Amino acid sequence: MPDGAWLDAIVRLRTAREPAVLVTLATVRGHAPRRAGAKMVVSAGGTWGSIGGGNVEALAIDHARAQLADPSAQPEVLTCELSERAPSEHGAQCCGGKVTVLLDPLRPVPAVAIFGVGHIGLELARILTRHDLELHLIDTRPQMLAESRLGVLADGAATVHLHRISVLPESVIAELPAGSHVLIMTHDHAEDVALCDVALRRADLGSIGLIGSSGKWANFRRRLAEDGGLDEATISRIRTPIGLPDINGKEPATIAVSVAADLLRTFESEEARR
Repeated sequence: MPDGAWLDAIVRLRTAREPAVLVTLATVRGHAPRRAGAKMVVSAGGTWGSIGGGNVEALAIDHARAQLADPSAQPEVLTCELSERAPSEHGAQCCGGKVTVLLDPLRPVPAVAIFGVGHIGLELARILTRHDLELHLIDTRPQMLAESRLGVLADGAATVHLHRISVLPESVIAELPAGSHVLIMTHDHAEDVALCDVALRRADLGSIGLIGSSGKWANFRRRLAEDGGLDEATISRIRTPIGLPDINGKEPATIAVSVAADLLRTFESEEARR
């Protein structure tokens, strides 16, 4: 199997938001089937690449799959002797060397969807693209997602998905990965309330934030209850206002910093709960 198979697998699994473990032959003393630096990727249903086969590789796969079953698993180092005298679960190896193997869990990165890429939405996207996450940008106005306008996002670490849609932006919600954090800040209150309604009907989303005044939210809350038939507990999943409460500036960049900081704090809380 080509040495690059493990790298291609990481890209595919990341795109599919499927967790995996990167297994690296970290050190080699004496003789071993592979040199230090050999890598493989292990998912729940497959493996790509090789660290040399035999007992070492089989043991690493077992440990990797145990990590996949534990959301709180941290990187782990295994030490294995390639000797007939060493304990072996999957067959003895007599190369005579000693190796260490690093198992590093690779979990899906956070996903964020910004509905409405106006002044605040663009400033927020500029901040979020500096982080390793999936960023979905949705707007019904073609000029808001023009390449010339979004050039400021090109050098970020995030994977950016553009959703150019002329009507019914709420249809994008069904396409978002489970756990996505949704931020609703379009130019049209009718779009906003429709997005709130559809987002609340997906129980597997992360946080749902709505920008706007208390008057806007009072109107939305009534419409979601009376017209949408949603109960109070469901409606209360909406976070509004969004951002840190002790930052009161009205400039788009200030609001964006506040919202981004609150969102990053949410990511950290999610990580701590794993």
